[in-house]
Amino acid sequence: MGKCKKILIGSAAAAAGFVGVTFTVYFFNLDMKLTAAMEPLMLKWYDHLEKDTFI
Repeated sequence: MGKCKKILIGSAAAAAGFVGVTFTVYFFNLDMKLTAAMEPLMLKWYDHLEKDTFI
């Protein structure tokens, strides 16, 4: 019974940690801030790619 209880407590702690992290990302809009920070690098990369101009 002790091992099963330990697994349940560990799973609950992991789930609570996951919810806490995802809520923090959502609340502070961190995913969009990271995307905005990466945009100049992505634009620089895609500007150098060869483009197919066939219409």
